[in-house]
Amino acid sequence: MRRSAPEREPLAGEAPVLRALVVDDEPLARAHLRKLLAADPEVEVTGECGNGRDAVAAILEQAPDLVFLDIQMPELDGFEVVRQVGTSRMPAVVFVTAYDAYALRAFDVNALAYLLKPVDRERFAAVLERAKALARRPAASSELESRLAALLEQTGDRGHAEDRLAIKVEGRIIFVRIGDIDWVEAHDNHVRLHVGPRTHVVRGTLTALERRLPAPRFLRAHRSAMVNIDRIAEVQPWFGGDYVLILTNGTRVTSGRTYRDRVQEFLRKSL
Repeated sequence: MRRSAPEREPLAGEAPVLRALVVDDEPLARAHLRKLLAADPEVEVTGECGNGRDAVAAILEQAPDLVFLDIQMPELDGFEVVRQVGTSRMPAVVFVTAYDAYALRAFDVNALAYLLKPVDRERFAAVLERAKALARRPAASSELESRLAALLEQTGDRGHAEDRLAIKVEGRIIFVRIGDIDWVEAHDNHVRLHVGPRTHVVRGTLTALERRLPAPRFLRAHRSAMVNIDRIAEVQPWFGGDYVLILTNGTRVTSGRTYRDRVQEFLRKSL
């Protein structure tokens, strides 16, 4: 988390300067938003965060007037940031996202401001004016709270409603059909998505990715591995009560003790 210089005091007759926090895990995206915000004398960027956990801490500690919040972030995405902060403590928020049809519908339904990447200057200006007006309205907090609560309810099970998964790979947003994923493995502080002959390396944890994938279609068999159940061709007993899951492409995934019950439940339902 990085803090900018203290905000300046407004001159006589000027509207109070609004303090803005920029949250995005891509440095270039944060720099672009800071540049756009610098053109507005009524807003000053007083901090920026490169991940969701720092964003939660900054919002609770600094209580900014505005937050520009990226949705697609590893480990803690934008929706989870709102959940952890709490709808009653969230400032006026502008969601920033790569194309995500499900999220955009949710924003529209709940009348929430959003920006689509790459951020267009004209659209940005219009959304910023709307956000500033919301931040300055006395009754805005309760109105925003109800809208955010509705948004979280609508997106709480979003993994079941999506057919595609948006992931960040080497600075790009790519979309993977969920049904095309064969299996996923953890590797250091990254995960590897095996999709047919391709492997996509994504920063984040397997647990975070697991929350984004529909549970009925994916089975967590090991702390380091999760498989698409449609790709399981055979299950063989292994030592100590564990199992070997053999996928249609020949990949062999051995279950772990912690997730043994999940494999057994899958087998019970399959027989």
